[in-house]
Amino acid sequence: MSTQATGTIAVFGATGHQGGAVVDALLERQARVRALVRDPGSGRAQALAARGVELAAIRIDDPASLAAALTAVEAFSFMTPEANSLDEVEAEIRVGTALVDAAVAARVPHVVFHSVSGADRESGVPHHDSKHSIEQYLRKSGLRAEMVRPTAFMEVFATVAAPSLEHGEIVLRLPLPEDVPLKMISVRDIGRVAAALLLGTAEAPGGAVELVGDELTGPRIAAAFGARAGLPARYEALPLSVLPTDLDRAMFRQFAEAAEHPADLTVVRSIEPDTLDLAEWIRATGWTAPMNVAAS
Repeated sequence: MSTQATGTIAVFGATGHQGGAVVDALLERQARVRALVRDPGSGRAQALAARGVELAAIRIDDPASLAAALTAVEAFSFMTPEANSLDEVEAEIRVGTALVDAAVAARVPHVVFHSVSGADRESGVPHHDSKHSIEQYLRKSGLRAEMVRPTAFMEVFATVAAPSLEHGEIVLRLPLPEDVPLKMISVRDIGRVAAALLLGTAEAPGGAVELVGDELTGPRIAAAFGARAGLPARYEALPLSVLPTDLDRAMFRQFAEAAEHPADLTVVRSIEPDTLDLAEWIRATGWTAPMNVAAS
């Protein structure tokens, strides 16, 4: 295992959900954190500064600013902006390669890249294959690198895939067959695993770790929310056609294909023993049943 890091840890994406979770975990461990930000004056950047995070202003199209921001850091965590179109896929690859080049120029000793589950191969999902390309570029860079590959975020059940309450029953709908288990992880635990790798208190087996906190079918996910609410629950599998984009449909097809290979839940827990399963995440977030609505 690597020697524990004691120097500054740089984070790109610190004002977002994943990057913010990395910062939270690093600060909990008393680490020194430098956030690479486009606008140091933004509200989110200033909130980081108020917590003792050093801000480094960067421009993705300015290699010198990127290399300067990574000077004298002990480790570097980065994630690329999620692509929602084919044009954005190309932009994501440009961002990733620019950050890798900067890490090489600054001679960063250790890099952790936030990729995605399945990025060890080309999947046919454009905004996942972009991360595969960045992984390949990073591996060829000569840098000491580790990949964290998150599965679906549990947080989707608080937003776009939130269960509803219909006539006294919890109802969950996803574009996933009812017999297909969904691999998932909390954003909090993505941050904690990444922090452990960055600080050298753990290593990713083989240089990469798939982040799975739980693996449940739709009916079992619905039942977990029903148990929390003390109400009956049911699951409805939706067709892929309900999804708004080809990228989203390709992603859910990959979720179904990934279910053919059951996850080893012990791997993540060997790095972060307190990794949440779905029931624990539901409790930790204080989830309560929404207001009752009529079925559509």
